[in-house]
This record gives sequence, structure tokens and C-alpha cells, in this order.
Amino acid sequence: MRPIGGHVKDIGSTKNLKTGGWRTFKPVIDMEKCIDCGSCWIFCPDMSVIRKDGEYSFNYDYCKGCGICANECPTEAIKMVLEEK
Repeated sequence: MRPIGGHVKDIGSTKNLKTGGWRTFKPVIDMEKCIDCGSCWIFCPDMSVIRKDGEYSFNYDYCKGCGICANECPTEAIKMVLEEK
């Protein structure tokens, strides 16, 4: 019997469950407006916000374009832009 939610090897991992392919809008950050509060990183439900060397970026393979990061940003440094495919 197959377990609910996928194969046993996939349980607890989103490594193979990329959601970015069906995104309509994507977040773009303006680092000049960013105050490094981390709200985008904290509230992202997909953990697609990456912080490296004091700057933020997005892993678009896993970002589904929900806009929570942009909504939570206190300085409006993140804008949701139409995805071009």
C-alpha cells in the first residue's frame, strides 16, 4: 500500500516537490530599501527566501508567488512582478 502524501522516501522532504513552475507573479527585492529585518524569511511558507552575506534572494524553484513576503515587508522592498515565461 502506498502511503498518503507520496513515497516513503519523499516524506518530510520537499527536495523533489518544486512549485515554481506554476507561479504567475514572482517577488523581486530592492536591496537598497531592505532593512534586513528578516520578515520575508520568517513568513515565507515555502522557505524560498535565501539570506547570504547580508542580502536576500529567492529560490524560484520553490517560490509559488503567494506574495506573503511582499505583504510582510515593512519597507515595501519586495514587489510582486508578472512572471515572464
